[in-house]
Amino acid sequence: MTEKPILGVIGGSGLYDFPALENIETVLPDTPFGTPSAPIALGRLSGRKVAFLARHGIGHTIPPSEVNYRANIWAFKLLGVDRIVSVSAVGSLREDFVPGEIVIPDQLFDFTRMRQRSFFGEGLVVHINTADPFCEDLSTTLYQTVTAFGATAHLGGSLITIEGPRFSTKAESNVFRSWGMSLIGMTTSPEAFLAREAEICYSVMAHVTDYDVWHMSEATVSVDIVVNTLHKNTEVAQKTILSLVEKLPETHSCTCQNTLKTAIITNKNAISAKEKQKLGLLVDKYLK
Repeated sequence: MTEKPILGVIGGSGLYDFPALENIETVLPDTPFGTPSAPIALGRLSGRKVAFLARHGIGHTIPPSEVNYRANIWAFKLLGVDRIVSVSAVGSLREDFVPGEIVIPDQLFDFTRMRQRSFFGEGLVVHINTADPFCEDLSTTLYQTVTAFGATAHLGGSLITIEGPRFSTKAESNVFRSWGMSLIGMTTSPEAFLAREAEICYSVMAHVTDYDVWHMSEATVSVDIVVNTLHKNTEVAQKTILSLVEKLPETHSCTCQNTLKTAIITNKNAISAKEKQKLGLLVDKYLK
C-alpha cells in the first residue's frame, strides 16, 4: 500500500523551500473538478511523508476568487491526506490581535459570493455539519506547537472570508468588527467546508499581517505590509510544521473522518451511476 502523507499544507510556494524537506517529488493529480492550483510537492520531514500545495499557483498567479478549491482539496484526498493545515495571511479586526502574531481561529463566516462551495449538488444532496468548521484536535495541537517556539499566538476567534481581491473599505471593516469578527481573509471559505465534505481535518495558521483599514493610528493594509510580515513569519511557520509532523499520531480521536455518515440525504437508489462514479472517492463507503 502506498504511504499516505501524515499532513497536507496549503500556503505560499516559499513555505516548503527549507532544508529539512527531503526526497521531494511533484505530482499533478487529475480530478473531476479540474487541476489543482499547482503541482503538489511531496517530501519527507523527519522521515514522515508530507504534501505541500501553493494555493495561488507558483509565483502567485491565481486571485482568491479563481482558486480551484475543489480540485485542491480533492487532489489531497486522492493522495490520502487526512489532515490539512492552511497557512494564511489575515487582517486583524481586534486591537489585541497584533500584526506579527499568529491566530488559530475556531469559527468561520463565509462572506464570499462567486465560489463553488460543495462537491455535491448534481443529483446527490449532502447537508454537512459545519457548526464548528475547524478540527478542534488539530487546531489545539497546532496552537501548542506554535507557542512552543515562543511565538505569540491566540487560540480562538472568528475569521470572515471576503471575496477580494480588493481590500475592504473602512465602512465594511467597521461593520465586520460590529458583527464580532476577529480576523479577515480571502481564502478560508470554501476551503474549510470542502475539507469537511472530504472528511479531512482542517485548521488554519493565520498570520496577522495588518489591522485591515479600521485602525486609526496604524497604516492601512497594503501588499507590501502583507508580504513583509509573511516573510518574517516564514521561519516560525516552517518550524511549526516540522514539529507538528513529528508529533501527529497516525490515528484520529476526532470525528472529522466520518462526517458524511449522517449528511447524505439522497436515497442511494436515486443517485445516478455517473454521479456515484464521479464522487466515489468520497461516498463509496456509504453507498455500497
